[in-house]
Amino acid sequence: MRSKFDEQLDLLKTQMIQMGALCEDAIANATKALINGDMELAKKVIKADEEIDHKEREIEGICLKLLLQYQPVARDLRQISSALKMITDMERIGDQAADISEITMLANIKAANDTNNIADMAKATIKMVTGSIDAYVQQDLKLAKAVIDYDDVVDNLFNDVKADMIRLINEDTENGEFAIDLMLISKYLERIGDHAANIAEWVVFSITGRHVEEEQ
Repeated sequence: MRSKFDEQLDLLKTQMIQMGALCEDAIANATKALINGDMELAKKVIKADEEIDHKEREIEGICLKLLLQYQPVARDLRQISSALKMITDMERIGDQAADISEITMLANIKAANDTNNIADMAKATIKMVTGSIDAYVQQDLKLAKAVIDYDDVVDNLFNDVKADMIRLINEDTENGEFAIDLMLISKYLERIGDHAANIAEWVVFSITGRHVEEEQ
C-alpha cells in the first residue's frame, strides 16, 4: 500500500514541476511579447493559460485520489493539502501572464528602454516560482524562506517602474496612456511575486505544520 502511495506522491511532484514550468514560460513569453511587440507570442500566452488550467485540474484529481484512497496523515497530509493550495496560486499566475499579454495586444506598447525594470521584474518572479516549486519537491525549508524574502526584490522593482512612469509623464504628457499600460503590467508582475511567495509559505506549512503569513 505504501509503495503505491509513494508512486502517486511522486506523480504529484512531477505534475507540480510541470505546472510550475508552464507558469515560468507564461511569464517569460508574456514579457518577451511585450518588449518585442510580438502579437503572435502574446496570443500563445493567452492560449497557454488553458493548459495551466487543465494541469490544475489534473493535480486536483491526483490529490483527491491520494486523500480518499490512502487517507494520509501527518506530513504526507500536509504535502497534499499544501499542493491543493499552491496550484490555486499557480493558476492565478497563469491568468496574470495572460492579462499582461492582453494589454500588450490591445494597447499601444512601445519597445523602449523604459521596459527594462519590467523585464527585471519578470526575471525575479520566474526565479521565485522556480524556487518555490523546487522547495516543495525537495522539502527545502531554507529555500522556501529565501523565496518569501525575495519578494522584496520584486516590490522594489515595482517601485522603480512607478518612478520611471512618473518621469515619462513629466517628460511628455502624451506618454500618459503608455505609462498607465506599463503600470498595469508591472502590477500584474507584482501580484505574481505575491502568489509565488504564497506558494513558498505553503511549502513552509507542508514541512513545519505552521503557516507563517508573509510580512508586509
